Amino acid sequence: MSKLAEYRALEKSLQEQLAQLDALKNDEALKREMAFEEKLRSLMAEYGKSLKHIIAILDPQTHTSLIKPVTASGRRARQAKIYRNPHSGEVVETKGGNHKILKQWKEQYGADTVEGWLQK
Repeated sequence: MSKLAEYRALEKSLQEQLAQLDALKNDEALKREMAFEEKLRSLMAEYGKSLKHIIAILDPQTHTSLIKPVTASGRRARQAKIYRNPHSGEVVETKGGNHKILKQWKEQYGADTVEGWLQK
């Protein structure tokens, strides 16, 4: 594509996006959402609450699932993974891939197959 054709295509795309933006600016539903957001943010500031606090109040179960355990170094703690060997019924729980039995399984059955055994 020539530079001129590319320029004209981008210009046309920009004009279409500007038209969509103008249509959204006049949309009543958008105006109501923006007003709601502004009022919510002012209430949060007035009471010294963050979005996390609001989520915890409205949906406590979701809030607890958003909390990630942190180690002393400030990094997120690794999640334990549970692998179940369908051939032997043996279960391995590990936080990393450097587990002796898990390595043996990967050598014997292949890494992709063993990853398919992941339970959690």
